[in-house]
Amino acid sequence: MEILKCIIADDEPIARQILENYIEQIPNLEVLASCKDAFEVMKILQNQSADILFLDINMPKLSGLSLLKTMQKRPDVIITTAYPEYAIEGFELSVTDYLLKPFSLERFIQAVTKIQKKDITDITGIHLSEKEEATTSIFVKSDKKLIKVLFKDIQYIEAYGNYIKIFTDTMILTPNTLSDFFDKLPKDDFIRIHKSYVINFNELKLIEGNQLILNNATTLPIGKSYRKLVLDKIDGM
Repeated sequence: MEILKCIIADDEPIARQILENYIEQIPNLEVLASCKDAFEVMKILQNQSADILFLDINMPKLSGLSLLKTMQKRPDVIITTAYPEYAIEGFELSVTDYLLKPFSLERFIQAVTKIQKKDITDITGIHLSEKEEATTSIFVKSDKKLIKVLFKDIQYIEAYGNYIKIFTDTMILTPNTLSDFFDKLPKDDFIRIHKSYVINFNELKLIEGNQLILNNATTLPIGKSYRKLVLDKIDGM
């Protein structure tokens, strides 16, 4: 079993000790360094390589998120923090997991397992990379929660003031603009049909006049300036 070398970055001695204890209980994890600020992490990584970085956000001199933004090449990152409000920014920076203090050993193991599974090849021989997983879903904030939404489950999205409504089997209301959210969607599967609507093209059932109907029988308008885009998409299939 390959040994994964870990760096702990946290300005609280007790927090570092808890992580060290957790790491000691996992057979293939090893503490490479335990750092009290981001600059210590940078110094370690200049001379040594690590597999996992357990990173606190609220540290002196340079925050954990600021450190991530400066790193061109980095280990897999698991955020460990008491601040849930930074979760979306953390996932946008492609962290593997986001642990809210105090977290249990069981939750810690769940986070580490995500990294251990990244390099596993399934029985079909298809490599399950983190990048491939990231292209199939997105995390959205709703009612103080972060919800993982699979792109394939999205039927359509509707603009709603400073929010958007994401329709799957349920409706998720999240603070965002339709344009910004559309930019994060895979363009092969999603198309904007109106200033207020984006649809999953796989959900399109039929077009009638200036309206379209989805598989779930939802009827939506097609904006005049978007009609050609929709028809071109159909012609290109």
